[in-house]
Amino acid sequence: MQSKRTRELNYRFRDGLEVALLWQPETNRVSVSVFDAKTGDDFDLEVDAAEASDAFHHPFAYAASRGIHLVAAPHPPAAVAA
Repeated sequence: MQSKRTRELNYRFRDGLEVALLWQPETNRVSVSVFDAKTGDDFDLEVDAAEASDAFHHPFAYAASRGIHLVAAPHPPAAVAA
C-alpha cells in the first residue's frame, strides 16, 4: 500500500509495460512498481537507493535476481459479442 506522501521519481510506459520508481519520504524507502498488461504480471519491489535506477530500467531481471519468478502467460483476446 502506498503512502499518501509517496513520490513518483520516474515513470515509463511502453507496449503495455508500466514501471514506476517510487519514494516514501517518511521511511526513505524506494520501490519499483510494475504492471505488464500483456501478461497480467503485477509486482512491487523494495530496492536499495543505490540500485534504484537499475531496478527501474530492468525490473524483471532485478526481480529474478531476488528469487521472484513470473510465470503468467499472455491473456487470450477478449471474446467479441456478436
